[in-house]
Amino acid sequence: MTETTWSLDTVQTLRAMAREGITPEVMSLKLKRPVEAVRAKLAELGITPSTA
Repeated sequence: MTETTWSLDTVQTLRAMAREGITPEVMSLKLKRPVEAVRAKLAELGITPSTA
């Protein structure tokens, strides 16, 4: 089952991964969420994802 809500812990993990330069594709695997959902949350938070 895919998560639909973002807990504070999950958002903090997402921010930490973004700081480390982890790509949205890898974030999606680690968070068990669709890449589109990860990209949408990053955009909502105003975070530019790493493309490397």
